[in-house]
Amino acid sequence: MPHTTTLADLVGIEHCKLGFYQELQQKVEQLKSSNLELERKRTEIQALLDGITDLMVVLSEDMRIQRVNHVFAEWYPGIDPVGRRCYEVFRGTSFICADCPALRALDRDEIVKDLCVYKLGERFRQFDIIASPLKAGPTGERQVLLFKRDVTLEKEFQAQFYQAEKMATLGTLTAGVAHEINNPLTAINGFAQGLKRRIGRLQGQVDADLYEDFCEYTDTIIKECLRCRDIVRTLLTFSRPTSTSLAQVDLNRCVTDTLFVLKHLLKEQPGLTVRIDLEHELPPIHGDESQLKQVIINLLSNAIDATGGNGAIHIRTATAAGGRVELVIEDSGCGIPHELQHRLFEPFFTTKPVGKGVGIGLSTCYAIVKSHNGEISVTSAAGQGSAFRVALPGVHA
Repeated sequence: MPHTTTLADLVGIEHCKLGFYQELQQKVEQLKSSNLELERKRTEIQALLDGITDLMVVLSEDMRIQRVNHVFAEWYPGIDPVGRRCYEVFRGTSFICADCPALRALDRDEIVKDLCVYKLGERFRQFDIIASPLKAGPTGERQVLLFKRDVTLEKEFQAQFYQAEKMATLGTLTAGVAHEINNPLTAINGFAQGLKRRIGRLQGQVDADLYEDFCEYTDTIIKECLRCRDIVRTLLTFSRPTSTSLAQVDLNRCVTDTLFVLKHLLKEQPGLTVRIDLEHELPPIHGDESQLKQVIINLLSNAIDATGGNGAIHIRTATAAGGRVELVIEDSGCGIPHELQHRLFEPFFTTKPVGKGVGIGLSTCYAIVKSHNGEISVTSAAGQGSAFRVALPGVHA
């Protein structure tokens, strides 16, 4: 007998449909809630990552870049790094770096810290690197997390601090030595002056030649005592351990004082000629005299080293455009290759042989000139000498 659908059957079917729909709706709501929670967590994680100012890179075992944070786009705009090997992106090479910290972290299964220097844009910069191995994923492939922090500015300040400490120590020693030297110099000068006053009594009583010799000797003693006094005073202006004191400074006098201190060094270079052209009506500048002399002595010492004791150095001052006062120190030495010139003012970079320089002289000059609102630049070519130009704001009446 065929079954006929009753009203009760229809009501039961509708109840089943309603129950299924309500259950489905609950699952959809749960799924939405789960997705919202996942999105919230993803947003929180992304906010944390965006708050990291260091470059963060995830690398595979074969050094391919898997993920990067937002800092990469700031350092390397317009480059898609995912899938490329890290040394191709960061070093521009086709081979893995020697002593790679990421590989060391994977091999040792421990966190590795390192310091490296490589080019970013137009400058070589210093980076602190932390490489941390990550737990293997479901496929068993290992990854490593790299953090790179730009510490170039920090190293520059550190170099300037060491230089300032060295100059302060040197100033303390110089002040002590100056006082110790001044005491016997004062005695020698005083007795020489006494002899000069009394030597006139010998005139006509001793041989004329002997009398002339006595006069010459006492005059020489007095003159050399005064010269030693000037040397001590000049050294004190170079390295006295005082805080920066800004005042009107005569740049021409800074040049002549520096040449006076370097006189012994120049005498040891018989094949070197020094030409000096100082503008007579040069406007004064507002700055610290001892710091400016430090700039001049560094640039002159570099010029002497570049010539190797044979050649020419030209020192000149002049009033430049915009009311600036300009100092130029030019040499006929070995010159600087074009590809190295952008690194000259970086701390610890030097073109001198090992043992001849540590690479903080020009970086110190750069910092001093910048602190005086000035500019320092170089024009050079390999084998054709160099010209360092310092431009400082002049003080005009």
